[in-house]
Amino acid sequence: MTNVLWLQASGCGGCTMSLLCAESPDLIETLEDAGIRLLWHPALSVETGAEARALLEDVAAGRVLLDILCVEGAISRGPAGTGRFQMLSGTGDSVMAWVARLAPVAGHVVAVGSCAAYGGVTAAGGNPTDAVGLHYDGAHPGGLLAEGWRSRAGRPVINVAGCPTHPGWVLETLMLLASGEAVALDGMGRPRFFADHLVHHGCPKNEFYEYKASARELSEIGCMMENLGCIGTQAVGDCNIRPWNGEGSCTRGGYPCINCTAPRFEDPAHAFVETPKIAGIPVGLPTDMPKAWFMALASLSKAATPERIGRNARADRVVVPPTLRRPK
Repeated sequence: MTNVLWLQASGCGGCTMSLLCAESPDLIETLEDAGIRLLWHPALSVETGAEARALLEDVAAGRVLLDILCVEGAISRGPAGTGRFQMLSGTGDSVMAWVARLAPVAGHVVAVGSCAAYGGVTAAGGNPTDAVGLHYDGAHPGGLLAEGWRSRAGRPVINVAGCPTHPGWVLETLMLLASGEAVALDGMGRPRFFADHLVHHGCPKNEFYEYKASARELSEIGCMMENLGCIGTQAVGDCNIRPWNGEGSCTRGGYPCINCTAPRFEDPAHAFVETPKIAGIPVGLPTDMPKAWFMALASLSKAATPERIGRNARADRVVVPPTLRRPK
């Protein structure tokens, strides 16, 4: 069996809520089939009080083997580096102190969600609680754990980023670790099995994107990159390839991608639903294409936009259906 301990630090608990949406198979069945035993989860386990504290002490002392430590939520280091803004109830110690004790004895450490990975929404604004990620402070290496820190298995923290993170990303990471497989990571510590994709891949609005047929209001079904702040062409994630609950994603629901798998997404310096522009040209163009080429292609695409696509882009539903030309 692979022992997993889950701690919830400073956050909303949304990644656990997302995890419970796992399906085909569901969360419990997946863990059982993979030989994963959830030692303790503060929201899902029945052990509380003295029972939970005894388990934590046994794990920290090495009396219970800890294969994987999962941490959800950012680590609040305040006030003045004590971590006492967030205490682990009944233990007399902060969550920060418990993570610092448990991480060195864990075979692997997994940061669940962008808060645990980089600080996320918990670190937004003035960051009054001095919140950081496990291994990153925003985009900079070294959060709670030093830049060169490694787990008992010699691995850095695995950042299953997202706000919330996809249940499939968490379960696939845990299953790979339980099977003894290495989890390949990108430059920000994210598993490559989802970070090698862009949110743009599989987006249902791609036909509108190809012709640069843009929506101007959230209720319209056109591409949201030009006017509504969507940065799915730059954001890593296979959200539109394996959507939530078999169907949902931000762009499928008519909301722009805000790049929630990236550090500092929570402070974009502009409204999430606005596209920053210079001289009418969006600042956030695809990063792997020269801007001059993109603008030339965009001009040609707009000139060639079929009437059906142009009209539908500015509507809240399909008003002009595809029509098939009869062969002569």
